[in-house]
Amino acid sequence: MSLLRFARLGIPLVVTALVGLTGCADTGQPPAPTASAADPSMLQPAFTEASGTKGTVLGRTTFEDPTKKVFKSKWITGQWNFELMAKPNFDLAVQVIEFPVGASSGWHSHSGPVFIQVTKGRVRFYDSEDPTCTPIERQAGQGFLDTGDHAHFARNESAEPAQNVVTYFAPPGAPLRKDEPRPGNCAF
Repeated sequence: MSLLRFARLGIPLVVTALVGLTGCADTGQPPAPTASAADPSMLQPAFTEASGTKGTVLGRTTFEDPTKKVFKSKWITGQWNFELMAKPNFDLAVQVIEFPVGASSGWHSHSGPVFIQVTKGRVRFYDSEDPTCTPIERQAGQGFLDTGDHAHFARNESAEPAQNVVTYFAPPGAPLRKDEPRPGNCAF
């Protein structure tokens, strides 16, 4: 049900964005050339897209406690402490993402934190806030916490296929992924 609601919200936004890019909203005819429209880069989308990856959402649901204004779970055992809090509630989604050799995520961000488990192969993660564009590599059995609040990029640069199992925390109904423009700190 949540995925259907997400799809219904996403389609009009994509259509609106594409109409805005092409300038063909009402007539189907291109707009009259102007100084800014003459520049072909002005007609290209400002975001980057994934290339070669295949994602399958396994499930998405909203966690809420109708008796409280804050959803909270706390666990303390010896030296280990864990706390999860959301106000008033949150969506949790799980997705498997396949990365064939050379596949990439494109620059993107998220609506909340994302826990990534590399379950097969190796994946390199790049951060838009790293001026040196130095990748963080994770291999099968390792995890990566993506804070989601700024642009980042993942790519399989190895000679073998890779796979991630990704757990998203997001506000209810929010998009799991937001495409972002190239930040300029990396050559891609």
